[in-house]
Amino acid sequence: MVRAFLIVLDSVGCGGAPDAGEFFNGDLPDTGANTLGHIIAQHGLNVPNMDALGLGAAVRHATGIDTPGLDAEPQGKWGVAREISRGKDTPSGHWELAGLPVPWEWTYFPDTMPAFPEAVRQALCQAAGTQGILCNAHASGTKVIDDLGAEHLRTGQPICYTSADSVLQIAAHEEAFGLERLLQMCRDLAPMLHAMRVGRVIARPFTGSPEKGFKRTANRRDFAIPPPAPVLSNWVQDAGGNVHGVGKIGDIFSMSGIDTSHKGRDVELMRALDGLAETAGEGDLVFANLVEFDTEYGHRRDVAGYAAALERFDLWLGQFLPRLGAGDLLILTADHGNDPSWPGTDHTREQVPVLAYGVGVGEIGTCAFMDVAASIAAHLGIASQTAGRSFL
Repeated sequence: MVRAFLIVLDSVGCGGAPDAGEFFNGDLPDTGANTLGHIIAQHGLNVPNMDALGLGAAVRHATGIDTPGLDAEPQGKWGVAREISRGKDTPSGHWELAGLPVPWEWTYFPDTMPAFPEAVRQALCQAAGTQGILCNAHASGTKVIDDLGAEHLRTGQPICYTSADSVLQIAAHEEAFGLERLLQMCRDLAPMLHAMRVGRVIARPFTGSPEKGFKRTANRRDFAIPPPAPVLSNWVQDAGGNVHGVGKIGDIFSMSGIDTSHKGRDVELMRALDGLAETAGEGDLVFANLVEFDTEYGHRRDVAGYAAALERFDLWLGQFLPRLGAGDLLILTADHGNDPSWPGTDHTREQVPVLAYGVGVGEIGTCAFMDVAASIAAHLGIASQTAGRSFL
């Protein structure tokens, strides 16, 4: 049975892209950023299953650094992919991995206070039914709820912020503000923001209290611009296969080309993948965004936490690989970088590893993000609509 599993490990980059100097964290260019390389150097990394697929070899290929502890002889196909879209964010990376480079320049809000134009601020107030909003600036999503959570509960005003990505994020208390009210607010605002070429409006619900602290919940929802042309998921459907989205894939693609969507926390998403290894049918694509490495560890600049999360994923991967059958292709890759050792809190413009299991052994070398989509199409025997080339 021929099937494909594409797992995108959110933000697991492996070294600055050739154009990293054109992307910044504050005033510092991303030149020299290396998510995996710096984790290995500063903390060490025990990921034998990914290393056996070629992870260490990919990191060495990307930047020529040493990878102590990751020196296995690759048992899969491995390489490094570079992006051409002008972004270092989730939609840009995922769209291009699915065969479609972003055909426009995203709109980014300035790192000023206020960050949002007056028309956007007024639309936020109208959608929330409040006289004002809180923050209206660039902010770290976890810090902003610590700083403004109590004020949000006192005033009822939503916390609205942005980052170096093309995004408007709205944080609100699930109970005091209401989860459905927050989601509806984002739905109402999304068309206006999308018309401005802002990639996503993100609902960031949280719970807690000033006394016990605040914590984000798993009910995040991304309202993203739909891709302007068919992508890998649409090609699979057109050929008669089903596409199973795991994690925020459905949101990233606005459910275009997605038949089933599985959401939840990491352990629930891994359980969903285990199930899909048993139930996905001939010609199907399982497309997953797995582990919020950037949200939980990259943006917080937590090197040890990032390393531990990679090691937990690797343990699961060792149990998942035997579930795959003859004819199955698994590709592990990433959408951008988020070096936890880098100054600032934003994503980093990096190359990403590409590890392919189930299609033999060999070096892919340096490839394009679009080559991932072309390779999956070739494996499934379906027509490809991208300029990418298969590396299988």
